[in-house]
Amino acid sequence: MLLAAGASLQANGKSFFPIYDEANSGAWQGIDYDGDPWVFNVSRPYFVTAGLQNRHLSLWASHGRYYYADRDVWKWQRPNLFCTNEDLFTQTIVVPYLIPMLQNAGAIVFTPRERDWQTNEIVIDNDDAVKSVYYFEKEASKRWKNCDSLGFANRYRLKDGENPFRMGTVRQAKATKRKKTSQVSYQPRFKEAGKYAVYVSYQSLPKSVSDARYIVYHKGEATEFSVNQRMGGGTWVYLGTFDFDKGCNEFNRVVCTNKASRRGVVTTDAVRFGGGMGNIERGGYTSGLPRCLEGARYYAQWAGAPYKVYGGRKGENDYADDINTRSLMTNWLGGGSVYMPAKNGKHVPIELSLALHSDAGYNKDGKSTFGSLAICTTDYNDGMLNSGISRFTSKDFARALRDNLVTDLTAQFGEFGKRYLWDRNYSETRLPEVPSAILEMLSHQNFPDMRIAQDPLGKFYIARSIYKTILRFVNSNHGTRYVVQPLAPQNFSVTQNQGVALLSWTAQLDKTEPSARPTSYIIYKAEGQGGFDNGTIVNTTRCQMQLEPGKLYHFKVAAVNAGGESFTTETLSVLYNPAASKSVLIVNNFHRLASPQVVDDEEKQGFDLNQDPGVSYGLTAGWSGKQQVFDKSRMGNETSFGLGFSGNEMIGKFVAGNDFNYVQAHATSIAASGKYNISSCSSEVIASGRVQMKNYQAVDLINGLERHDGYTHAYFKSFTPALQNSIRQYASQGGRILISGSYTGSDMQTEEEQAFLSDILKLSYEPTGSTAITRDINPEDSTVTERDSIVYTSPNVKGLGLQFSYYNELNAQHYAATHPEILKPVGNYAFTAMQYDTGTSAAVAYKSTTYRSFVMGFPLECIIDERTRTSVLLGILKFLTD
Repeated sequence: MLLAAGASLQANGKSFFPIYDEANSGAWQGIDYDGDPWVFNVSRPYFVTAGLQNRHLSLWASHGRYYYADRDVWKWQRPNLFCTNEDLFTQTIVVPYLIPMLQNAGAIVFTPRERDWQTNEIVIDNDDAVKSVYYFEKEASKRWKNCDSLGFANRYRLKDGENPFRMGTVRQAKATKRKKTSQVSYQPRFKEAGKYAVYVSYQSLPKSVSDARYIVYHKGEATEFSVNQRMGGGTWVYLGTFDFDKGCNEFNRVVCTNKASRRGVVTTDAVRFGGGMGNIERGGYTSGLPRCLEGARYYAQWAGAPYKVYGGRKGENDYADDINTRSLMTNWLGGGSVYMPAKNGKHVPIELSLALHSDAGYNKDGKSTFGSLAICTTDYNDGMLNSGISRFTSKDFARALRDNLVTDLTAQFGEFGKRYLWDRNYSETRLPEVPSAILEMLSHQNFPDMRIAQDPLGKFYIARSIYKTILRFVNSNHGTRYVVQPLAPQNFSVTQNQGVALLSWTAQLDKTEPSARPTSYIIYKAEGQGGFDNGTIVNTTRCQMQLEPGKLYHFKVAAVNAGGESFTTETLSVLYNPAASKSVLIVNNFHRLASPQVVDDEEKQGFDLNQDPGVSYGLTAGWSGKQQVFDKSRMGNETSFGLGFSGNEMIGKFVAGNDFNYVQAHATSIAASGKYNISSCSSEVIASGRVQMKNYQAVDLINGLERHDGYTHAYFKSFTPALQNSIRQYASQGGRILISGSYTGSDMQTEEEQAFLSDILKLSYEPTGSTAITRDINPEDSTVTERDSIVYTSPNVKGLGLQFSYYNELNAQHYAATHPEILKPVGNYAFTAMQYDTGTSAAVAYKSTTYRSFVMGFPLECIIDERTRTSVLLGILKFLTD
């Protein structure tokens, strides 16, 4: 992931680091949890020593779909504005950005809303009527048997008050230190390959062990977890999110063993894969939406919480119950721990609670940000929390969240509004028995705020600011040092020479955080169609690796320091084929992340999904529908005629974004031929000259949806001047290049850029919807009649002897090329190599005695059928290299 630290902060021409609120209250006064964490990734190749290691946090994105009993309908808690609503929008910051940052810092994060953006769900349980290969017990010296406690039994729908964790049985076995262990295998049948969250369940007994071992097998790789079963029994316990293959096999499953370091018992109950669809009936029917879009009230029931946690209004007011559930579920889990010693519960040592919201409100000028507001509650229970510490530590936390967010967003995007610090009676700050806050991050009603917040870069910085405040607050209250986790590496390349791969990258420094410097790196490796391993630590920015002949490898890299791990680079691939005489360099130039098209002038404001739906960081669940009202004079009108009002047509639909793994897709197709060696790199490396295209017989340039849109806060471009120069030089050296992407023509509109298209790529751009002259020939007398016609593209293409379709509409499987281009040949040696069904040119090929090129008006990786995609790519390479 190439999210960067942004522009440097300057004062009198010199860089400086902003001043942050440390919230140094020392609140815990020696109270601390020093036992085994609830969940620990044993396979992780490093230890966090100055981050949030073994800290247990509860946080959530606001609201969610709920049942409104008075009208017998399911509805949102907030209105649709600027293509989203608060129920959907806030989780697009929390789920893909904030929670991973906290986990990368070593924290165990609980959230009372489903976190998995996956509509599929498979539950494997010992009480299933049909077990077959799905559930299997293997016994060594210790036998599995039922324990006395009730456990989970799967019900596809639940009525109000029903508890699935009181409907079944639980298995147990005595723990052992021996290598030969008794095991229970949970092997689902996946209808679709993809990412699935994995949840386990068990019961906490007096003799439960604190380090029960689970192994997650994902696409053939194994990741081992230690789970402290002395806490958190009788609910879903999140291990992680993994890639699984379609089908049912031993390479995609979860195994619970009875291995432990101490005497005791291991219990095991159901294992759940995927977030799934909502299954709680209210008024006789479910919401019909993915569970992740529902409120906490319904997840709490599915997770085995008692009725008093989520049903305080006895089913008459789900709105109020949902608000209270978020905090009460935190207390239910944390009760009995050192942080909530006087409360009954599951003994999970949760020490912090945070509710993340967006607020209403707007500035009439339509230009300035409305800003952030934070809330705490000190006047409750004599100003004390359950552990006996002062509630004023919550005020410290709330102030730090607000002030630091304003500081960070001002540094990156210009002046950002600072609103109030409220000390008031709100459920989400009154009910938690640990320090807590509500952060109204920004206003979802004020377009300048949303222009930042709908940009994935803005989401990243909002999340990173919140993560850093939590890091500072937790460590200062325990009197321990902290280090901010680094940013992702840059300038990544993987090249091979005679079977030796050279991996190279550079550090990306955070100009606002002096401690966020990497001290080492993790290289993640996958082979062929297998999953990524758990990583290997290296201490330099270069690494050599011996390659097995004929085996395709994929790599990504993360930076590490004492504070944790960064997000990763894009995925790159390499292949050594001793029999090959030709080498292909795959270049990833698709780094763009963007909000939908920004409309902002004197009369109109908003996001135009039709013009450009933007590019999210991976999958997103944040859209409600297209904006319908852009009239700035309707600002503040909270009706269907108000500025920003948006539709409902996208509710429940996930949309794929940039997964940064398209080199892997191209390399897989090229490897199928058995004719080429493969190296790959980021386009940054080409532009800087660190990798030379002249060393390769062919170059495959992936442009995807790269373009300079004029509104995104980072700079992206289909062909930067440096990249143009590199391609021009490669052509002069007899190069052979394939280029595919959506904005080759429209993103190159200056005189110099159009000269590059015509002189080097031998094409011109014809805008869709423009008028062209069509010549009709009469077959009887060969007379020619000219007429005007409107030119269009189509999602169906023919070329290279094939007919195929590409992703043209927004969907959950793959990013869509919603704006393919018509590219026309220029010159004697250029010709149309592909056509849309409309008859317009979809690709231009050029073949001369000096160099060859093949340029497509849509991204090659968007071709839907994998076999066809491979045939197309290999056909193009044959044209280029034979």
